[in-house]
Amino acid sequence: MVREDGKRNFALREADGTEDSVFSGNTPRQAALKAARRLDPAPSEAAADRVSLELREKGTDKVHKYEGWAWEETAPDNSPDWMPDEITEANVSKEGIEHLDE
Repeated sequence: MVREDGKRNFALREADGTEDSVFSGNTPRQAALKAARRLDPAPSEAAADRVSLELREKGTDKVHKYEGWAWEETAPDNSPDWMPDEITEANVSKEGIEHLDE
C-alpha cells in the first residue's frame, strides 16, 4: 500500500516467518538498505558477511529478497560535528521476488 507521501512499508521477515521490524521507502531497495545498516558491520566491505534479507511489502503478497552486507568506514572530512568518526555503510543485491501463498 502506497502512503500519501509515496512511501511504502516493508516488513523484515525472519527465518521463522515473524515480522518484527518495518522499514519504509519509495522503493524496496531503499528499505533493504535501511535494514542492512542494522547488520553487524565488518571492518571493511571486502570482509563483510553477506546476509539474506526478506522484505514483505505491506498490503501485498510480494516478498522482496536481497543479499545485504554492512561495514564501517571513516566519516567524510566535511561531516557535521554530531556525526561519529566511524560510520556504518551498507549495500544490497536483489535476489528476486517471491509471492506468498497465504
